[in-house]
Amino acid sequence: MKLSRLLSVLFFAALLALGCASPGSPDGGPYDETPPMVVGSTPKYGNLNTKSKKVEIYFNEFIKVENASEKVVVSPPQLNQPEITGLGKKIKVSLQDSLKDNTTYTIDFSDAIVDNNEGNPLGHYTFVFSTGNTTDTMEVAGKVLDARNLEPVKGILVGLHSDTTDSAFLKRPFVRVARTNGSGEFIVKGVAPGRYRAYALEDADGNFAFSQKSERIAFLPKVFETGSYPDVRPDTVWHDSIHIDSIRIVHFTHYTPDNLVLMAFLESHQERHLLKTERPVPEHFDVYFTAPSTETPKLKGLNFDEKDAIALVRTQGNDTLSYWLKDTALVHQDTLLATYTYLETDTTGQLAERTDTISFVSKISRAKQLKLQAEQEKKWKKEQERLKKKNQPYQTRMPVPPFELKLTGTTTIAPDENLTLVGKEPIASIDTTKIHLQLRIDSAYHEAGYLLKPHPLSLFRATLYAEWRPKQEYQLVIDSAAFINIYGQASNAQKYNISVPSLDTYASLFLNLKGVEDTMAVVELLSSADKPLRSVRSKDGRAEFYFLKPGSYYVRLFIDRNGNGKWDSGDYESGTLPEETYYYPHKLNLRALWDVEQDWDIRAVPIIRQKPLEITKQKPDKKKTIQNRNAQRERDKNR
Repeated sequence: MKLSRLLSVLFFAALLALGCASPGSPDGGPYDETPPMVVGSTPKYGNLNTKSKKVEIYFNEFIKVENASEKVVVSPPQLNQPEITGLGKKIKVSLQDSLKDNTTYTIDFSDAIVDNNEGNPLGHYTFVFSTGNTTDTMEVAGKVLDARNLEPVKGILVGLHSDTTDSAFLKRPFVRVARTNGSGEFIVKGVAPGRYRAYALEDADGNFAFSQKSERIAFLPKVFETGSYPDVRPDTVWHDSIHIDSIRIVHFTHYTPDNLVLMAFLESHQERHLLKTERPVPEHFDVYFTAPSTETPKLKGLNFDEKDAIALVRTQGNDTLSYWLKDTALVHQDTLLATYTYLETDTTGQLAERTDTISFVSKISRAKQLKLQAEQEKKWKKEQERLKKKNQPYQTRMPVPPFELKLTGTTTIAPDENLTLVGKEPIASIDTTKIHLQLRIDSAYHEAGYLLKPHPLSLFRATLYAEWRPKQEYQLVIDSAAFINIYGQASNAQKYNISVPSLDTYASLFLNLKGVEDTMAVVELLSSADKPLRSVRSKDGRAEFYFLKPGSYYVRLFIDRNGNGKWDSGDYESGTLPEETYYYPHKLNLRALWDVEQDWDIRAVPIIRQKPLEITKQKPDKKKTIQNRNAQRERDKNR
């Protein structure tokens, strides 16, 4: 009896619990999509003659502040980071810098304030107060893009200077500041009427000035003046999450300028310093610099003779150098001591010669080398003994490892492509009498002409040039010992079958360019990953691409002001802006046998809307999904 009573109680308790189920369950009511509301503050919003450095903002529900250090910006900029905390239904802001007299202060929360349950954002909320008798209300808006690829730049500071001299950006903090959102957009608020210059800055040291060459920047050379005028805009009133109630006209004050475009870049002339040295394997040691230089560093061995003992592999800008040891005695030497003379940026910002003494210590010691060698010999001997016992051919002397050489890319090439051979170690010599390119005619192969040229900088690479005929098949026959590396090791015999497809498998693209007729431009064909596949220089306002595989492509170009064939960044000191970049705003779909002729006015579409969204990596900040979820629930009900 007692047991049955207990079970009955538990049963009715379970029913009661089910009746009080959370409204967030799949069959419950709609999700809360109402953002939190501000119900008060201390001091009051827009308060004048404020003396307190503490601000408290009160809400109608529990809230939280997301990524305050990244999203919340105080203006004028604070050299000491403000303390920002979300406590229940209020936010507390404590400024650490002293308040300036007769100054408008703005605390821009962006979308950092959200409700505690569903994460509904308050929106672009900005708290304002003044230490003077008036409040400055002007605004300056625009967008920051990466100068090279037109990507929106998220989270970069945008600042204004009323001092319009060039030195202000270098020596003084901004007078007003904001931060860009996920779309690269910014609004600088609380601006006083007047003349300004605008800048963008990835502020590494927190001083709100361009004090380090490693900081990404943007600047507008022209001075602008703030302004405003009365304006109207349509405002949509929603009946619910999916139905429009009405559209009304809203009167507002339109602040200008609201269309500034800042192109962010790293200066091409970065400070040059020795970054690091390492010797990952006994055969070579590497030296890395922070910036390029036209002058190759000088190496002088202290415990070895570097003359004729080293093969240097370097980048064009001499910022990465690999020293390969041709002398095997040096390979076996654990530590190489040398003086190293190179150009480094001094305290005045100029390149000056510096000499260091450097120890290049191998990560694999000679003892470990011998141990590995012994293990390999033991393994080889064991294998030869096994073959001998089975009366199979075996070796009596351990062979010298061959020089590893391979053909890069595919063996199906277009008529305008070339073949590249790459070695594991630097190439010392090439015997072209042991290299044969053969064209297949009927069922037989006949010798075909070619030219083989080593790479001017990379000792690892050699390029083979030939007249590749469409719809033909070739053989590249490389005899043994055709290539010898710096250790005297010879390459093995190799054979590659190479085919050249028919011309009717390719497409061509011809771009008629408007806006670049009298300038030099480099046009780049891009993949869906925004990576250059090919590039050509425009001629007479035209760019031509042949032998393209069917598929989807994108196009951009840059104005090559100095004619060096590569995109160049800007320089603030000289007032040089980066070379202008433009994107064709649409995807190009090419099919086999198509010859596509496309007109392109590079300035027909505003620069902020040129880059196709499909290849834009920096997407806008994800909007909260509450409305979408409620809309979907409503649609499900009506099915």
